[in-house]
Amino acid sequence: MPSDAQPPVKLSLPLEFQQDIFNELRDEDELVLLARGLGLLRIVTNLLHSYDAAGNNLILLVGADERENVWIGEALAEHAAVSNAPKCRGLSLVNTDLMSVGTREKMYAQGGIFSITSRILIVDFLSGLLNPEIVTGVVVLHAEKVVATSLEAFILRIYRQKNKAGFLKAFSDTPEPFTHGYSPLTNMMKHLFLQKPALYPRFHVAVAKSLEGKKKAEVIELEVPMTDAMQDIQNAVLECVEASISELKKANPGLEVDDWNVDSALHKNFDQIIRRQLDPVWHRTTFKTRQVVRDLSLLRTILHALLTYDAVSFNKYLDTVLAASQPPPGSTKQNQSPWLFLDAADTIFTTAKRRVYSGKVSNTDLANSANVVPDSLKPVLEEFPKWTQLADILQEIEQDAYFSPTPQDTSNGSILIMCGDQGTCSQLREYLQTMYVIPEAGAEDDEGENEPSARFMMRRKLRNYLTWKRDFSKVSAALFSENQKAINNSTDKNVQSGMRQTAGKPPPNKRRRIRGGGNPGAGPSRADSGALRTAGDKDAHIASLMAELEPTELEAAQKVGEIGHDPLENMESYYELFDTNSLIIVHPYSGDLDEHILEETKPRYVIMYEPDAAFIRRVEVYRSSHTDRTVKVFFMYYGGSVEEQRYLSAVRREKDAFTRLIKERANMALTLNTNANLAPEESFLRTINTRIAGGGRLTATIEPPRVVVDVREFRSSLPSLLHGRAMVIVPCMLTVGDYVLTPQICIERKSVRDLIGSFANGRLFNQIESMMEHYKHPMLLIEFDQNKSFTLEPFADFSAAASTTSGLAATPDLQGKLVMLTLAFPRLRIIWSSSPYQTAEIFAELKKQQDEPDPLKAVQLGLDPTLQSQDEMRSFNQTSQDMLRALPGVDNNTVTALLLRAGSIQELANMSEREICWLIGTKVGTRVFRFFDRSVYEDVQLPNFQ
Repeated sequence: MPSDAQPPVKLSLPLEFQQDIFNELRDEDELVLLARGLGLLRIVTNLLHSYDAAGNNLILLVGADERENVWIGEALAEHAAVSNAPKCRGLSLVNTDLMSVGTREKMYAQGGIFSITSRILIVDFLSGLLNPEIVTGVVVLHAEKVVATSLEAFILRIYRQKNKAGFLKAFSDTPEPFTHGYSPLTNMMKHLFLQKPALYPRFHVAVAKSLEGKKKAEVIELEVPMTDAMQDIQNAVLECVEASISELKKANPGLEVDDWNVDSALHKNFDQIIRRQLDPVWHRTTFKTRQVVRDLSLLRTILHALLTYDAVSFNKYLDTVLAASQPPPGSTKQNQSPWLFLDAADTIFTTAKRRVYSGKVSNTDLANSANVVPDSLKPVLEEFPKWTQLADILQEIEQDAYFSPTPQDTSNGSILIMCGDQGTCSQLREYLQTMYVIPEAGAEDDEGENEPSARFMMRRKLRNYLTWKRDFSKVSAALFSENQKAINNSTDKNVQSGMRQTAGKPPPNKRRRIRGGGNPGAGPSRADSGALRTAGDKDAHIASLMAELEPTELEAAQKVGEIGHDPLENMESYYELFDTNSLIIVHPYSGDLDEHILEETKPRYVIMYEPDAAFIRRVEVYRSSHTDRTVKVFFMYYGGSVEEQRYLSAVRREKDAFTRLIKERANMALTLNTNANLAPEESFLRTINTRIAGGGRLTATIEPPRVVVDVREFRSSLPSLLHGRAMVIVPCMLTVGDYVLTPQICIERKSVRDLIGSFANGRLFNQIESMMEHYKHPMLLIEFDQNKSFTLEPFADFSAAASTTSGLAATPDLQGKLVMLTLAFPRLRIIWSSSPYQTAEIFAELKKQQDEPDPLKAVQLGLDPTLQSQDEMRSFNQTSQDMLRALPGVDNNTVTALLLRAGSIQELANMSEREICWLIGTKVGTRVFRFFDRSVYEDVQLPNFQ
């Protein structure tokens, strides 16, 4: 049904700019590029519901992940319930290969909205299971991922070739990828087969008008100063980052390093940016350059850990970094990371330790410490400044809710605390649960009882850290021991068992004062009571067990006669629901799913423990959408920290990206993609045979080129590129090879890492042996990644890493294994390709002047043992062929003659010299006869040829 014939539906888009986008999408196809946090999924669900309510539509949703499928499915169900539309079917998921072909075919015939993975959809399109002509429209999420080599671009190309009337909508809330390269927006529109982009940044007039109305969210910005120790560590890490960047610039003068600075190093994609520039020359880079690239990633992780890990956990993490960076005993330090030799590195480690404790702890103290802090150690346990600020905010919220109630507010009054990840959430939950618990060491400090503090939590972390440090030192010593194998069988097991015993042992019961009274550690534990029981207590123990098995009062009442007794009767006197006004919810940022959190919890107070620009906009959208709710936001950040710089940098990059896109759109010409109009069957006179020598005739064919592809190969970009060269792709479940180009040519494709893995498990030899058995020209394609070095040197360390510690020689490198492979299979041909683009060109050259493959026969090969191949060598044992090639003077022609005229190697060995010479010639036959005429073992069982 055409999109303009759809009846109007009730929308759940309260904001004006969202309604404008919806109305534009109903009228025409376009790419909607929205700023983060402006309700992208809400617009998508309303659009899908409008088609779902009309019925008789087949809509395909491409690019949605698992969480987005849950969001869209629930939203469509809610829309259907509110609108009471009988034709609504909701969202159907097609995301597993286990779903049978027949099931998918029935689902497509019934119609509806399908969220389908790209790999399944492309196979169904190519196999004819789903006809693109019956598809009403396609909705693409995460349009920034649709590049030339992606499966999504492949899907859209086939869809537009066979369906010119269906609609096509694309969405994205990530503008940065649209600004890389030359005319990036134009190229992206070409891959999406769209002509109109719609840009909606935060500074758009309609967006600003909708979000900056009369009632908007109250945002209180709180700049929290870092401690002196945190500031010193941050400055030291930044100094190490700057030194590492300078080292990279010095070692790579030919690269574009203008953007390599400390500010860009704070971005999370800085590692990928550097690696993308170094990949083409990675094999020519020095070991030091590669090490600096890894060090930059590590230093950025340390910066993140400084602001998210507590002092004890951060020091523990640095201990693991230092241990991993230390060279083995007896080796030099020349391979150690350069930043570890800087004075700033010493500042990092010493200051981190000073935040936790002062004094020195010997190995003896660690060995004797049983969950107790040694006397030689003075705990410092520096607390995060944000913790104190968080406690103050909660106290202010409590006072505000008491003195300034809002009776007409429809919010729940709950408090929502948003964090960066689950680790920070767990940290804050532990702090909120224990901030009024006073540790035993500070029990005499009565005047501070009602003040929130992390002393209890930090002392517990310190005790756990000392226990971990004791065990970690043992493990480190075992790792660098010469007798590693013996230690792994004895010492490590003891250490691990000791760790399990320590983890399983309950903490000693201490009297702790908790606000509101309570004694959580009262009474002996079950483990202690079990340890004190002796053999003389056997009778008492049995009596106690029998007492536990006596029927309870409830069971006795049921046995007396109360058959209909309800065990849940009057339970409301024991349990009650949470009071939402006193509910504190700690949750990590989850992208678009944060809108669900706001809608479900209806918080009156939101505390952003870490800054996130997208969530601020989601709060703005939430507040503007619900004018009857009051939202007060507390926005926390460390002043002068990398956290603040990272937040400001992210906002600036998004704004600059939209500015570039607006300028490009103003000068962008109309995008016409001719590839979508060129179907394979429309190409005329594809193959022309110009070889007319010897009386031949000029011949031509209009049959499109055809390639049989294994369905598992659709994870790669090669099938899409082959289809882009006007080839017909036939997906099949092949047991022999990955690509069948002609009846004689079969190709097994391997990336370099797949090649290394196939050599390791021996799978490659079986695959090539199957190709040798069924095809005349078996080939091995070794395909490298695009824009990476076209050499095996970067994989040398990876392939040779299987050397053992028992003094045996290391395994041969990759080149040596390839030589052994060609010696074992002389008919095998190896194709080296620098990228999938070059592979597509090679395939096109191989198919010239050749017949087209038969898909049915390609599937049957390997399944039907009675099926004969064109290769006369198919039915002979490969082991026998290898043995014959090892004979002196024997070549491939000689092997063929012997296999056809002799029944077995035993029969050949028993022939006379005259008979052998008659078979293969006098010169070679004499050498073969002399070889067999030697004295050999008589009991050896030689294999037959068949």
